[in-house]
Amino acid sequence: MSDDRRLQVLRAIVQDYVRTSEPVGSKALVERHQLGVSAATVRNDMAVLEEEGLIHAPHTSAGRVPTDAGYRVFVDRLSAVKPMTPAERSAIRTFLVGAVDLDDVVDRTVRLLATLTRQVAVVQYPSLTRSTVRHIELVPLGPDRLMIVLIVNTGRVEQRVVAARGALDGEGGEAFVSRLRSELNTEAVGRPFSDAGARLVQLPDRFPENEREIVAAVVRTLDDALVEEREERVVLAGTSNLARFGTDFPLTIGPVLEALEEHVVLLKLLGALGEDGRSGRASDTVAVRIGHENPHQGLTSTSMVSTGYAAGTEVVAGLGVLGPTRMDYPTTMATVRAVARYVSEILDP
Repeated sequence: MSDDRRLQVLRAIVQDYVRTSEPVGSKALVERHQLGVSAATVRNDMAVLEEEGLIHAPHTSAGRVPTDAGYRVFVDRLSAVKPMTPAERSAIRTFLVGAVDLDDVVDRTVRLLATLTRQVAVVQYPSLTRSTVRHIELVPLGPDRLMIVLIVNTGRVEQRVVAARGALDGEGGEAFVSRLRSELNTEAVGRPFSDAGARLVQLPDRFPENEREIVAAVVRTLDDALVEEREERVVLAGTSNLARFGTDFPLTIGPVLEALEEHVVLLKLLGALGEDGRSGRASDTVAVRIGHENPHQGLTSTSMVSTGYAAGTEVVAGLGVLGPTRMDYPTTMATVRAVARYVSEILDP
């Protein structure tokens, strides 16, 4: 039997089963697909595919459905990810470019992914280990208060206000703020949060004794802001979409819902993303975990399609969708990759 024809039969089984959710028989394959062989030949091919563990017969059905291994072969043998139409790409861009800040970008992204794929969408906030300081601005609010504005390379902006106790009066105050702003940015800009915090600790010692208290207060406030940014977070949307696939789960969607509530599980799934693209722009690599390839027991009846998105030249986090293994993999992979690219464009400084 031709290996190419066997893969063609497997591909046809996957496509039909994803579309109909019904086991696929040899007669239906011959009728729906241009295989160029008889139903008897297709039955022989299916028998070999079953022996190899790529398809199986559910219950007593005469038809066959793909196994996790069958889906894996199908995904690995995709010659190209299905391209999105110009209209689809334009819709994604239009929806995302209206975002006003990072929170809005994440919120729009997760809702867009859930809508486009009709699956559960997962978007990770930019990770501490991959985020850097873009700029620190100081804005005097009269002689007694100083606003600190921390801008991160992902676009997040944090604001804090510290007491200045009259240190900002007159020309001397302006000169002090200017020098402090310069010193802060020299030490922190372009550095990961942990490195920036460590370098700022010694900053008060560079200033005259009468200015050290306010400098120390600014450094402490920045450190607090950087620590807050270290929290790893994920946002979900479209969980209700799972209800459309009730028959795709062995007994209940309960274990899947429980796993989704454990954000640490999702962070682990997304944490390995972007390794290949971390030194460049958003990775074109789309990762697909199928069924039992998911390490969490509650997700063994699902597949996750995911990739990384970038801020500037560094991949900073991951996004993706999760649904049953009976998934339209080519379309889902194309959607996830396209959305990640547009998010990266938005976050590009």
